[in-house]
Amino acid sequence: MVNMSDISLEGGGLDAVRLAQALIRCPSVTPRDEGALDLVQAVLTDLGFDCTRLPFESPGTARVDNLFARIGTGSPHICFAGHTDVVPVGHPERWQVDPFAAIIEDDVLMGRGAADMKGAIAAFICAARDYLAEMGDGFSGSLSFLITGDEEGPAINGTVKVLEWMAGQGHIPDMCLVGEPTNPSHLGEMVKIGRRGSFNARLLVQGQQGHVAYPHLAHNPIPGLIRLLDALGAERLDEGTPHFQPSNLEITSIEVGNHATNVIPGMAEAAFNIRFNDLHSGESLERWVRDRLDAVGVPYELTIAISGEAFLTPPGPFSEAISQAIVARLGCRPELSTTGGTSDARFIKNYCPVAEFGLVGASMHKANECVSLSDLAALGDIYGDILRRLFAYA
Repeated sequence: MVNMSDISLEGGGLDAVRLAQALIRCPSVTPRDEGALDLVQAVLTDLGFDCTRLPFESPGTARVDNLFARIGTGSPHICFAGHTDVVPVGHPERWQVDPFAAIIEDDVLMGRGAADMKGAIAAFICAARDYLAEMGDGFSGSLSFLITGDEEGPAINGTVKVLEWMAGQGHIPDMCLVGEPTNPSHLGEMVKIGRRGSFNARLLVQGQQGHVAYPHLAHNPIPGLIRLLDALGAERLDEGTPHFQPSNLEITSIEVGNHATNVIPGMAEAAFNIRFNDLHSGESLERWVRDRLDAVGVPYELTIAISGEAFLTPPGPFSEAISQAIVARLGCRPELSTTGGTSDARFIKNYCPVAEFGLVGASMHKANECVSLSDLAALGDIYGDILRRLFAYA
């Protein structure tokens, strides 16, 4: 268990490094929490936040715990969103240290979740503490935390359901900053103002199994599947947009369930993914895919799942406040980007403008995940400056 005395708030003693270490020492691999949310709740409660735990479960999925915390009732309402769950450590022997020991070596904090994203949660909590102390009785807005334990997993019982609860309770923010590790190689390099959508599909062609020496008594589904896949790859989806790179379709697997050399398989199946920009929606892409498959004339079965739609928060005062804070602390202006995979921002964008900025992501999901202490300190400074700028705009 975490020793709360290690992260005492007395005398303004809350320290982002010690808080990040304490969070890393909670082995909160999705969907387990292992005390991570208890720790965040305890710290935020001491800061004066009103905290609500929100456990959710669905048939066939594990129960997930979440936390919403808010201080203030006025406007603007600024929310910080993040997750305390982490991916598995993989092969422990490939780590230089215990993945959950939160060891510091050569001014680098190592451990699962250091970059993605317990370090950012610690930095933002400390920034919030400092900003609220600066404002004292002059604070008239609202500041909240949406912390889930289901970002790295199915993302069913986490942010989606917390947002629904927030809407029902009148807690929807005016803007939300997500602390994902957005920087490819150095802090201040990139702010995410949108994400591409993700379209997943499985394409199945039925055949009739038989002996390869008697093809007239069988029906080989593989040539038909190849023709269908060739039709999907015959043209580019688009050339990109001012804020998005071109959409791309990638075949991710082909399966026939056959290892024999003298058997024609009875079925052939392929999976593919389309990462798409804001020229498309999941619905329009389904029409695009089916039109091209239908034109081939090969009977097929298609199963589709959309894990996120493309979205963009247009550049404006929100992203400019983030950029100016980065320039002020680091001297570099970040790229406003929509690259990368998906995050829970894809759910938040349905409720309010959302942007993402956090630590360097080069080590996330890898063995020896880590963050430099200097980056952690700088991120806290930047988050504090972002709060000052955003509340000043009100």
